[in-house]
Amino acid sequence: MAASRKASVVLKAVKKITVQFCPFESNVRSTREFLSLVGSEKARATNMNCEVIPMVKHDKSEPVVEVNFVDGDTLLMKGTHLSSKEMLSVFQSRCAAKDPQGKPAAKK
Repeated sequence: MAASRKASVVLKAVKKITVQFCPFESNVRSTREFLSLVGSEKARATNMNCEVIPMVKHDKSEPVVEVNFVDGDTLLMKGTHLSSKEMLSVFQSRCAAKDPQGKPAAKK
């Protein structure tokens, strides 16, 4: 987990992140770690308009992260069989692809 804490989380292309989990289940660790990464002050400072919504349920539901992007696209990650590193990697690659400022630099 220490390696993924060093990675910077940029929320420029993100409109809303909803993290849903039941804290009493054994398979929610990665989802809670992902929530702590995207909900940190440093990450939130990259886009003050991005909503990070934790939904704590007590219904034995599987952990789910839903990311809504500014362009209307949605990323749905089911955290049952994913590590926090895998979730962060997919999230960052999708954000990098949607970052309008990152594309011109790649063309040069």
